[in-house]
Amino acid sequence: MELDARLRAVAALVPTGCRVADIGTDHAYLAMHLWQTGRLSGVIAADKNEGPCRSARRTLSAAGLTMDIPVRQGDGLLVLAPGEADVACIAGMGGALIIAILAAAPEVLRTLRRLILQPMNDAPLLRRWLYEHHWHLAAETLAEADGRLYEILAAEPGAVSLPEPGLLLIGPCLWEKKPPLLKKHIESLLLKAHRAAVGMEQSPAAMTREEYRKCKAEIAALEAKRIW
Repeated sequence: MELDARLRAVAALVPTGCRVADIGTDHAYLAMHLWQTGRLSGVIAADKNEGPCRSARRTLSAAGLTMDIPVRQGDGLLVLAPGEADVACIAGMGGALIIAILAAAPEVLRTLRRLILQPMNDAPLLRRWLYEHHWHLAAETLAEADGRLYEILAAEPGAVSLPEPGLLLIGPCLWEKKPPLLKKHIESLLLKAHRAAVGMEQSPAAMTREEYRKCKAEIAALEAKRIW
């Protein structure tokens, strides 16, 4: 089983020697890959729904890993006891849902030492939430799979000043490191923002709203970082 570029990027941010919880495991491909690297001390696979848990158990049974990787059905981080894992991976969900999962289990969250998050949308919202709740971004990366760009965030505990709005959009670590896909990432964000602005410009009423002002501010912030 070969992980796609998105899940490989998630796996690459997992520290050696840690205990990992793969939240929203689906078929348990990420959990299985992490265990098979031989560099972790434990992996737990978890999903909210029965169907994915069944799929995960089939995957692990076929690989002979049933005894190595427990599969738990439950809601987000609530499947864990505080201190049971060092790292939580949450991939393939919307940013708002990831925030809800983190906020629902404060006792578990405060015992984690790294979060590896791959939001399907609302990455700036997720970044802001992390900084406002005493986490900060330690690393970020971009991955391209099936013609789509994905943002992967690694956050660690510790209060750090909130980055400027433009960096919340782009990713402060991405801007600092400037990986090869960064220009494509910024262009994609700009295209989305321009489309939203054009849609609102069809209505004079919409152009008076805060959403339009925010959209234009985002465009200006992104345009300022197109060239370096």
